[in-house]
Amino acid sequence: MKEGNVIKELYKVIKDRKNNEVSGSYTNYLFKEGLDKILKKLGEENTEVIIAGKNDDSVEIINEVCDYIYHMLVFLAEKDISIEDIEDVLKERRKKISNKKQERREIQNY
Repeated sequence: MKEGNVIKELYKVIKDRKNNEVSGSYTNYLFKEGLDKILKKLGEENTEVIIAGKNDDSVEIINEVCDYIYHMLVFLAEKDISIEDIEDVLKERRKKISNKKQERREIQNY
C-alpha cells in the first residue's frame, strides 16, 4: 500500500474540520476563535522552533516543527490557500539559479 503525502492528508483533515465541526476538536476550536488566535499560535510555535534549534535537540526540533507545520496549515486553510498554491510558487522559485540577493551597502551618512 502506497502512502500519500502526510502534509496534504493533514491539510485535507484541517479543511474538513473547517467545514464540519467535530466535538472536542482542537482544530475546530482554532477556527472558532478566529484569525487572531491562529496567528498567535503560529507565532508561539515559530518561537518554539527557534528555541529548539538553539537547544540542539533533534527530537525537540522535530516535534516543534511538526507543531509549527500543523498551525501553518490551519492558517492556510483559514485563508483558503491550498497546498497546491504553495507548491506552484515553490516550483517556480526552484527554477531560479543564482538568486542570492547582494549584500546591502553600509550606510555612510545618517
